[in-house]
Amino acid sequence: MEKQIVIETENLTKAYNGQVAVNGLSFQLTEGEVFGFLGPNGAGKTTTLLMLMGLTEPTSGKARVLGLDPSREPIKVKSRIGYLQENMGFYNDMNAVDMLRFVADLNGLPRTQADGRIDEALRIVGLHDEARKKTSAYSRGMRQRLGIAELLIKDPKIAFLDEPTLGLDPDATNRMMDLIERLVQEKKMTVLLSSHMLHLVQRICNRIGIMIRGRMVATGAPDQLAQDKLGIGTESYTLEEIYMKYFQEA
Repeated sequence: MEKQIVIETENLTKAYNGQVAVNGLSFQLTEGEVFGFLGPNGAGKTTTLLMLMGLTEPTSGKARVLGLDPSREPIKVKSRIGYLQENMGFYNDMNAVDMLRFVADLNGLPRTQADGRIDEALRIVGLHDEARKKTSAYSRGMRQRLGIAELLIKDPKIAFLDEPTLGLDPDATNRMMDLIERLVQEKKMTVLLSSHMLHLVQRICNRIGIMIRGRMVATGAPDQLAQDKLGIGTESYTLEEIYMKYFQEA
């Protein structure tokens, strides 16, 4: 059975004061896919995410997220997606349960439904025993996991994860990656993962897209890109080698 397309862009372009941040971007994501979004700082990754979430309008081109136009129906899009920012902000005088109830209220969830989702989310991210501790006492890894729990309250079909392991120690990083894999398997969630940690992207992503100076210069499975650019077939390679080859030739 063919998988449903959940994100699609066609010649998506964004310019700020005459400077093109995203240039003619066209790609698709299907349900249940983990897509690694790679590129140097300033490549246009964050601008692309903002357009897909309806937080900024494109200069030209089209985008569809779950069949919706983010620039015309931003509220509907936001209700169906989750977003984990690079630096999550929480109210430090709240504990995890209070914080998640606040998020549930913002999203109009009835209290009975919200309480069930909060309990499930805290168990999934491994914070159930720390739920009454104020977020000011949370480590960075715990705050990132609370960010995932906040995302889960909405029960999204798509998750945008922006540098989810930045600043985490190796153990916390592995726990975060295990958690993302679990969400994809159990929740059938589509994940767009933006990260500079290429070895982690290689571990978890079905496909990757490499974006340089506003253009998507390559998309495909790591094996496919290795064959196309390095000609190594099934031999050993790293995603860093593939990325640097595209980067040097861009």
